[in-house]
Amino acid sequence: MQETRHHFREALKELERQALGGLDMVTNALDRALEAISYQDVELAAMVVADDDRIDGRYLEVHQGILSLLAREAPVAGDLRVVAALLHVIRCVERMGDQCVNIAKLVPLSGYEAPKDKDILDAIERMGQLARSQVAQAKESFTTRNAELAQDLVRQDAEINRLNREIFRRAVEVGDNLDVREWAMFMILVARCLERVGDNTVDIAEQTVFVVTGLFRELSDASAPPAARA
Repeated sequence: MQETRHHFREALKELERQALGGLDMVTNALDRALEAISYQDVELAAMVVADDDRIDGRYLEVHQGILSLLAREAPVAGDLRVVAALLHVIRCVERMGDQCVNIAKLVPLSGYEAPKDKDILDAIERMGQLARSQVAQAKESFTTRNAELAQDLVRQDAEINRLNREIFRRAVEVGDNLDVREWAMFMILVARCLERVGDNTVDIAEQTVFVVTGLFRELSDASAPPAARA
């Protein structure tokens, strides 16, 4: 019996390693998607879209591995919490990969020589940096079972939400040039994708707190404006 439990624990650790490794894949996709936006690199954007199959494959691999593990074993207590959390985490990974694809698909639509607005591009760049940081922190907090680090993601996510609203306001103000306005509308969509990446890191944070405490609670409605959350 003890040997069986040892094998189970090792298999569970490996599934956790694979699931959290998916966050590294998301970071790489996010970096390339943002670079494609900054330099209007259609070829790089196409690579992001094509490589999403790897993230989807990781999702299927971990999801099937967890189901197989459940079929062989009957985890309880802390192990069961980890199993349940990993099912949610890998789904967040897959969704974040999809958001990177959505950003990449906007590159050819926004035009090769589209007029740009520096304020919007600066805000997009800052959102990208924050989203990347949140993905890394989500991985670290789950790996180390650090509930405080997980909860700190809510604070970071509030800044992404603020920038998302700022980009929307700036897009409305860019002027009468139709080409600039069209480009700005695409950037609103990019900002929305980045905002959703941030929300998914908060979802992972909630799973971290659940694994640590055994209690599930929503840390924050990350999509709501500050007044609605007050």
